Amino acid sequence: MEYEAKAIDGEDRPQLSGPEAPVRRRRKWIIAAAILLLLVLVGWFAFGRGDEEGAAAAGAPPTSDSQVPTVSVMVPGRESIQTVVTGTGSLAARREMPIGVAGEGGEVTRVLVEPGSWVREGQVLATVDRSVQAQTAESLAAQVRVARADARIAQTELDRSQQLLGRGFVSKADIDRKTATRDAAQARVRVAEAQFAETQARNRRLDIRAPAAGLVLTRTVEPGQIVSSGSGTLFRMAMGGQMEMRAQLSEADIARMTVGVPAEVTPVGTTRTFRGEVWQVSPVIDPDRRQGTVRIALSYDPALRPGGFATARILSGARAAPLLPESAVLSDGKGNYVYVLDDKNQAQRRAVTVGEVSDAGVAVADGLNGTERVVVSAGAFLNPGQKVNPALRKTGR
Repeated sequence: MEYEAKAIDGEDRPQLSGPEAPVRRRRKWIIAAAILLLLVLVGWFAFGRGDEEGAAAAGAPPTSDSQVPTVSVMVPGRESIQTVVTGTGSLAARREMPIGVAGEGGEVTRVLVEPGSWVREGQVLATVDRSVQAQTAESLAAQVRVARADARIAQTELDRSQQLLGRGFVSKADIDRKTATRDAAQARVRVAEAQFAETQARNRRLDIRAPAAGLVLTRTVEPGQIVSSGSGTLFRMAMGGQMEMRAQLSEADIARMTVGVPAEVTPVGTTRTFRGEVWQVSPVIDPDRRQGTVRIALSYDPALRPGGFATARILSGARAAPLLPESAVLSDGKGNYVYVLDDKNQAQRRAVTVGEVSDAGVAVADGLNGTERVVVSAGAFLNPGQKVNPALRKTGR
């Protein structure tokens, strides 16, 4: 091997000459290319794969679409949803009976019932002194007995005269007079009996009686009190013990009510719920409050106290409609709306009409048929036409 001395940068360095010089130069180029390729691969692994893994961890595809947001969507279908109307109102007797003095009145001698007592029809609730009326009745009873005795004598005399008529001892005129005497005596009997019956009826009206079977609610009379037909209500009763709630509902809710629909009533101060049904819907609306009354029939229970306050849940019907979470339904100045995805996964605004709102979600009365892919969350951050990456959510709630 021979070397040639060349001056490089003022120094003499040995240079290769001969057939080995090109081989050495190719080897250097190969090594440099290998080092450069190795650096490129290291850079790609360090930056390119890291970006892809980060994008995959964030839920975006490792492409240029890494900026597309991922949103939860659901296909709601259609469910049977009960329409529940809530209202408040007061408890009362379904048929309240105010009871007062029907007769002449007088001094109350005894009060036989207390509030909360169950009574039968015609039962005496209170008695009124009748000492004077009793004497009058006795006098009239005696007059009845006298009139009957006179009528018997008149009939006996008539019978005897008719027997003597055939023998010629009495005339036809005598028979006529005795017949008239007998008829007058019988008429006096009927007059006396009528007067006696009238007095008895008046005396019976001195007693304050229950007009029908039921529950005594209030009592405002005491022994020794002087009462008359102008004394007002002495007792209040609930016919048969039946109760009701008079719920106040808005004009729109009243329009959806029908007789016979079930209801649940919860009195204030208790967690108990009583089941009943609507038995009357108000035919008029209060022009000032724009409300009407729905009367809910309830069976008797000591916890149902007339005059108390209660809340009612009335099931006014059921319909099939899509049911969405509250987060899916948005609203602005144009009304309520949701975002649905088209076949290109682009968000499209859809106006909807909200129906029943409950713990289960929001029922959509109009605007959806239940087969759409509806954005469940993050809808407030989307714009119409924006492309998204959908993540399907199961509809089980």
